[in-house]
Amino acid sequence: MEESDSEKKMEKENLGPRADPPIGEPEGSLGWALPNTALKKKVLLMGKSGSGKTSMRSIIFANYIARDTRRLGATILDRLHSLQINSSLSTYSLVDSVGNTRTFDVEHSHVRFLGNLVLNLWDCGGQDTFMENYFTSQRDNIFRNVEVLIYVFDVESRELEKDMHYYQSCLEAILQNSPDAKIFCLVHKMDLVQEDQRDLIFKEREEDLRRLSRPLECSCFRTSIWDETLYKAWSSIVYQLIPNVQQLEMNLRNFAEIIEADEVLLFERATFLVISHYQCKEQRDAHRFEKISNIIKQFKLSCSKLAASFQSMEVRNSNFAAFIDIFTSNTYVMVVMSDPSIPSAATLINIRNARKHFEKLERVDGPKQCLLMR
Repeated sequence: MEESDSEKKMEKENLGPRADPPIGEPEGSLGWALPNTALKKKVLLMGKSGSGKTSMRSIIFANYIARDTRRLGATILDRLHSLQINSSLSTYSLVDSVGNTRTFDVEHSHVRFLGNLVLNLWDCGGQDTFMENYFTSQRDNIFRNVEVLIYVFDVESRELEKDMHYYQSCLEAILQNSPDAKIFCLVHKMDLVQEDQRDLIFKEREEDLRRLSRPLECSCFRTSIWDETLYKAWSSIVYQLIPNVQQLEMNLRNFAEIIEADEVLLFERATFLVISHYQCKEQRDAHRFEKISNIIKQFKLSCSKLAASFQSMEVRNSNFAAFIDIFTSNTYVMVVMSDPSIPSAATLINIRNARKHFEKLERVDGPKQCLLMR
């Protein structure tokens, strides 16, 4: 598991969060500049203070495990950058109409995904004072050019009416400034609800949110940092942001059929979120993708503590063989095979031979190509 030169180069180029220059300053003012061809998508992460926004972001984008998030404070108070994510906490100071200076914060970072796709993630502090400022003095700045709004609700909040009020205010601002934005609602901390009540409570909350969201549409997910639901929600969100996802899926299907795989999964390299998959055989576990994401991310974290980097893995038993390997500069691939007559070496060669083709597909402005059956 020693780190190869190519692996070090990938890490240096980074596929994870990077610092975003404060608003009003040119890109590159913090030592990082986006390429001119970057396709940036603004993502707002909003919700009341204590709803769990920063914890989930630290798990998805900064390789935290659930138990380590207990030491994270509210975003607005996180002056020491305990998140250890290469992002910037921007403090905005504005003078209002009567001469008073108002200060509020948004933690924002660039997260690079496939090819030229860059998520411009804004984690907005949820204290009452700052929420009100988002809807007034900073309304246009916060809600302009938004591709996705992710609103997080604490399922056990004692101020549900206020939560819904802030959510509706967000929707009004989105409708005015970014009417084409996709809306996602995460009903979070579901692990705190009794297991036999979870379906009922989530269904009721989902119905309320869909009704309040009209004329906009929202997609709702139940989430917890303690199980696979968090990965399922974020994978679904990221999936809808990938510009060439249908072409990617078509080629992944062709690849699976060519090598006679039972299933092929494509993971985003930094977050290990599932971004595409194709299965030839029915699988019993509906949550297997998110479970694999969780397991591999924790294993990668263990490797990093040993100054090593995870590159590939083969798991084999009497029923199947699973191969996880670096695929492109931005992805890992997982190939599941059940045919015992196909040797491991053949599968690994097929993965290696497909890399160049899928690298081309990742380029948003790249040529439209298809992996053909031969």
